[in-house]
Amino acid sequence: MSYVFDNGPFSSLFRNYYPSVFPTLWGNFDALITLGGIVSVREVAREINNGPIPTLRDWAKDHPNVFHLPTPDEASFVTEIYRVGHFRQNIEAQKVLKGGLVADPFVIAKAKIEGKTVVTTEKFKPNAVKIPNICQHFGIRCLTPQEFMEAEGWTF
Repeated sequence: MSYVFDNGPFSSLFRNYYPSVFPTLWGNFDALITLGGIVSVREVAREINNGPIPTLRDWAKDHPNVFHLPTPDEASFVTEIYRVGHFRQNIEAQKVLKGGLVADPFVIAKAKIEGKTVVTTEKFKPNAVKIPNICQHFGIRCLTPQEFMEAEGWTF
């Protein structure tokens, strides 16, 4: 299975699972990265670069191949997401006004166009505009980091 990671799972891994303590997890993670089984999008890299985790920022700089530019098909699907009026709320007003980063629709579009599964720390909530809600609407598989590890059969 192949995955598109949102910023949350990367941040969670780098904040909570130290390589010296969880070497098996990191070995599995690195192997999946090498095989192309984990990818993300440029907008997530930008969020990481503006984020508070130095080890994650360094890792992202060393792994530019993980963070893809949107294809024309992905950009077109982002437009389709925002044709659903309710999902326009996904772009927070403050992000728009301050030129902030909006990675969610690009993560979702990559998964949809490439037939991958989204991995996010966001939770489904009725009537919300979170990644899991948008994924459900468009029939895209969406997992939490724990569900991702279970799907891969990882145990520690």
